[in-house]
Amino acid sequence: MRLLPLVLALSLAAASSAAATASGAWSVLRTVTDAPTAASSDDADTLFCDSWRLSVETANAGPWGAIPVRCVAFVQAYMEGPRYASDSAVAAADSLAFASGALAAAEAGAAKPAWVFDVDETLLTNAPYYAVNGWGSQEFNETSFDEWVDAAKAPALPSSLKLYKELQGLGFHIILLTGRTEFQRNSTEANLLFAGYQSWEKLILRQPSDIGKTAVLYKSERRAAMEAEGFKILGNSGDQWSDLIGPPMATRSFKLPNPMYFIS
Repeated sequence: MRLLPLVLALSLAAASSAAATASGAWSVLRTVTDAPTAASSDDADTLFCDSWRLSVETANAGPWGAIPVRCVAFVQAYMEGPRYASDSAVAAADSLAFASGALAAAEAGAAKPAWVFDVDETLLTNAPYYAVNGWGSQEFNETSFDEWVDAAKAPALPSSLKLYKELQGLGFHIILLTGRTEFQRNSTEANLLFAGYQSWEKLILRQPSDIGKTAVLYKSERRAAMEAEGFKILGNSGDQWSDLIGPPMATRSFKLPNPMYFIS
């Protein structure tokens, strides 16, 4: 009979624990499913813009022409602060981790192992240009951007420069595939050298026959030509999904962050 109080106490404790667990689970569930709220308008903008950036990076946003007006300060803080550098560095680290194993697993002599890089916002960062042009809030001005390209002063994205050199050390054939035009070859080469890039295998730019093609079509065609030449594209790095999708695709593709503009 003396066991009954103990059994009853344990039962009550178990019931209380289960109720607390259920209450906690319901609290979390309610937090997830309810509409998000913020304490102030600034907090609301930060919350919205962070979610908007996630939508952009995951391609959920679809085609868009300019960043939301309420997100200008957010994008500026992201690009100028540590988050952009950190996100880019993590993408580079993931790329290198894959590259080492992929190269070892590739069949010896079957094809030339290649890594494809986009140029703008991948190897080079045009942040200095966008800093004085609204961080993507203004309509794209091809004339002023071409003047910036001709100046050939865009700095390297540090994590990409490090990855570039590490891939070369592993024995990858480095191919640069950019949406810039053939008329910009000299300035592009000069800028890449200025930023510290050397010894690429190919620098592919849009030819007159490519004008008017979407980035997906243009870059897909160029990757197909690479494969026809005997390259095996193990990796592909770009800041736009249009750098990465469309057949043939690399064994692995790596998306770098870019909340400033969209290219289809």
